[in-house]
Amino acid sequence: MRRLLPGILLCIAITIAALFVEAIEVDMAGQPYLEAIVLAIVLGVAVRTAWKPGARWNPGIYVSTKFVLECAIVMLGASVSVGTVMALGPRLIFGIAGIVAVAIGVSYMICRALGLPPRLSVLIACGNSICGNSAIAAVAPVIGADGDDIASSISFTAVLGVIVVLTLPLLAPLLHLSLTQYGVLAGLTVYAVPQVLAATLPIGALSNQVGTVIKLVRVLMLGPVVLGFSLFASSLRPAHLRPNHRRPALHEIVPWFIAGFLALMAARSLGLIPPSVLAPLTRTAALLTTVAMAGLGLGVDVRVVARTGIRVTLAVSASLIVLGMMSYALILASKIS
Repeated sequence: MRRLLPGILLCIAITIAALFVEAIEVDMAGQPYLEAIVLAIVLGVAVRTAWKPGARWNPGIYVSTKFVLECAIVMLGASVSVGTVMALGPRLIFGIAGIVAVAIGVSYMICRALGLPPRLSVLIACGNSICGNSAIAAVAPVIGADGDDIASSISFTAVLGVIVVLTLPLLAPLLHLSLTQYGVLAGLTVYAVPQVLAATLPIGALSNQVGTVIKLVRVLMLGPVVLGFSLFASSLRPAHLRPNHRRPALHEIVPWFIAGFLALMAARSLGLIPPSVLAPLTRTAALLTTVAMAGLGLGVDVRVVARTGIRVTLAVSASLIVLGMMSYALILASKIS
């Protein structure tokens, strides 16, 4: 602990600063335009730009970036229950799963066509198609992505996510969407659950309820997607992270944090988690993720991120437009009123 403490405390200090800035945003504007998870990355990068942490700090920063993040992913499982998902009906559930799968493939091809590296392309595709920061953070360790790739994908998807929240409500009257239809569109396109709330509350309570449930179904896709990458995408990992030709161990096929995610989801579905615990679990997961993102920012070389900036912006924007078009097509095809 003596070896880990300096780096962990540094990440916690950056997290506190990010939460403080977010609180100022809420006080001045009524909502956070940049959430603490994004601010933690920005502040971490700023600290790294001004001062590169030495060997004394690195062990704690590494633990914060990896193990703390994996614990946060496990806790996210408590936010989804099987009963909530099944209430949507099989047609819409399979439609959401299909859109996530197709969107990942299309987004990946767009990124590769723009010349982005394979691992960065996977992160952007999963972030756009599933749940933004959480998906990027969950997929990254499975494919062996480095800090620069993670920071690039999270930073650009986060900025675009704010733009989506501000502009999506304008589509409700333009496309003549009902409250339910708009809720489905928001749930399928907006990145994070808090952003879904911000994008749907101005339209109506029904849109808010529908959008939240749809969004939770997208979050549920995170488990199968990460499992799929762990099984079939070992070639994406750097050579030193790939298993050899021996039969892979269970933890190499199914990462422990994905097993934990599914276990908590099952516990939530069986009523084993008291309702009073759910909100603290969700807040704790968000806090741990923010600490991990602070550590991530501390490992980012700004020059590497800047070299991919324009291409990443184009890739994220094009992927989001495609996702929006597919979501609108699902609304029409499902005859949602």
